[in-house]
Amino acid sequence: MPAVAQAGRPLLKQHPGVVSYTYRKYFEKDMPGTLDMVKQNGFTDIEFSNLFGQTAQDIRRMIDERGIRCSSFGVSYEALTTQTDEVAKNARILGAKFVRIAGFPHSKSGLTLEEARHAVQEFNRVGKILKDTYGLTLVYHNHGFEFQPYGKGTLFDYIVQHTNPRYVSLEMDILWVHFPGQDPVALLKKYGDRFRLMHVKDLKKGVKGNLSGSTDPENDVTLGTGQIDIPAILKAARRSAIQHYYIEDESSNVETQVPQSVQYLLSLTE
Repeated sequence: MPAVAQAGRPLLKQHPGVVSYTYRKYFEKDMPGTLDMVKQNGFTDIEFSNLFGQTAQDIRRMIDERGIRCSSFGVSYEALTTQTDEVAKNARILGAKFVRIAGFPHSKSGLTLEEARHAVQEFNRVGKILKDTYGLTLVYHNHGFEFQPYGKGTLFDYIVQHTNPRYVSLEMDILWVHFPGQDPVALLKKYGDRFRLMHVKDLKKGVKGNLSGSTDPENDVTLGTGQIDIPAILKAARRSAIQHYYIEDESSNVETQVPQSVQYLLSLTE
């Protein structure tokens, strides 16, 4: 585990939140019991990526009973672009302020400029509806494949620079910045005012990255035991517009790893 910074103020201002995808296998079988597990781990902030067969009303009732809030609601690209009003209404019922989209249709051989251009148009269109009609903020979550070289930068730069800041914000997934060979700290410095949310994850040591946007879920390891410099990223994030930090662990070891990851994050100071 990397050395922890010297004693000082915590790097995180609050207890981290969690992404529902972390507990997806549990939520699918037992929503109330899984929410109890979430609360037992100290989480009171959750980003739902799925309704898991429940209604938004039922989930809202269950999280209210446990003192948990849903700050962000993640949906598919198809739902976002073709069922925008339904997505927005569910987000508002859940109590979310953000609607998150992770990825968009692209070629298996690599993202093209035309695909990025179309996504930008859709994000601007839908983001305007969400903001102006429902008071919600659309956030785009990077997934690694967007970092195809383009011009003097990448197609991720193109997406950020051509989406309207009023209607489109960003969620940084630090693993999916690191995996394609980018620097999360540099990206936070470059676009700090655009990032509003963060997925905090760590990548198993020795795993080589690429632009595929895909890796074995078991490569998600306990925070602080992998190859990502989490303290440096959180220090940079303090100077950004990020409001919510969510632990996401896609592995099959979440019952063990997530409590350890929480403990690690809360131990970090500067």
